[in-house]
Amino acid sequence: MHVVFDVGNVLIRWAPERAVAHVFPDPAEALDWLQSVGFFEWNLAQDGGRGFAEGLAVLEAAHPGASGPLGAYQARFAQTILQPIEGSWALMERLRAGGHRIFGITNFAAYTWPIALDVHPRLATAFEDVVVSGHEHLLKPDPAIYHRLCQRNGLRPEDCLFIDDSLPNVLGARAVGMQAHPFTTPEALAADLAARGLI
Repeated sequence: MHVVFDVGNVLIRWAPERAVAHVFPDPAEALDWLQSVGFFEWNLAQDGGRGFAEGLAVLEAAHPGASGPLGAYQARFAQTILQPIEGSWALMERLRAGGHRIFGITNFAAYTWPIALDVHPRLATAFEDVVVSGHEHLLKPDPAIYHRLCQRNGLRPEDCLFIDDSLPNVLGARAVGMQAHPFTTPEALAADLAARGLI
């Protein structure tokens, strides 16, 4: 069985409120503001391959003034991904030691992925191959992004276990024939991997 990891909130925590902490130091207030300007939908479009400057212009047109706090998002992005989820990394290494091939599929903007590699150098060597949405102009849970990984690496979907914290992404993987685990904690993942006989 090949194992395919998501990155954000599986291997590293993502705390987007930290990107606007210079304007909204209270995390709850920051999250409320991000919600009010449609940040999460905006960010998904960025992960799909839209450039930062173009994205800011779209955001400003829809929510005048919003580009002010988020104008520093790219520069402050490293602050949002500081915390590794060490239990997940340990499980990855157990899987690798057991002979399983390790891959990644992640929704990440083309301009933030290099920042993630700088903050977490392990990401550069963690995967035999990683499909980054911003590079491919494809987003989970589009079936094409799962097929892209399989086609590039000669994999059959049914031979893959996909791990992601997003239920729609998990369902997307299952729809193309992959097995999939909805990630909540490393402990729950370990129990599932053991039940599948993978560790």
